[in-house]
Amino acid sequence: MKILLVSDEEDKYLWDYYQPGHLAGVDMILSAGDLSAAYLSFLVTMANCPLLYVHGNHDGAYDRVEPEGCECVDDRLVTVRGLRILGLGGSSWYNGGPYQYTEREMARRIRRLSRKLRQAGGVDIVLTHAPVRGYGDQENQSHRGFEAFLTLLDRWQPRYLVYGHVHKRYQPGQQRILQYGNTTLINANGKYMLTLEE
Repeated sequence: MKILLVSDEEDKYLWDYYQPGHLAGVDMILSAGDLSAAYLSFLVTMANCPLLYVHGNHDGAYDRVEPEGCECVDDRLVTVRGLRILGLGGSSWYNGGPYQYTEREMARRIRRLSRKLRQAGGVDIVLTHAPVRGYGDQENQSHRGFEAFLTLLDRWQPRYLVYGHVHKRYQPGQQRILQYGNTTLINANGKYMLTLEE
């Protein structure tokens, strides 16, 4: 299964310079936030596959125009193509804008989903906007990761946590893929193709 991961920056190859076939073979698209609704609507139309998204801290415009044909999974656990996917969008609180959360608020969001996680027998992919604290994040308040995600990973040990928010240009040479226990952490900035064995 091929899963296209996207976040934060529209990829010119898939947008400005799109050619038929660029999305051939993509089975699912996961958006980790901060992309225009028009871009996501375009991707889901061209790929003709499910597109799931969470909100980034700059996605206030989605309140007026949502991405058409896409499914918001914020604060939800869904099963798509046999994969259990949990959505937890938003960033650390830094100026009171939309989709910003304190550490306590994020922990509360996770606790509210614990029953569904137990019923589902766990989760395969956690889709967030912010990174995990200490793994791919930064020290400034706006790009600090959530410690609550560490508790989530320790308890449920998903195969993947996909995040955005920290652009590659912020830290040249930063690693896109990190490991925390049994969970592979992937920064979806721009685009990344994740291939899973069926």
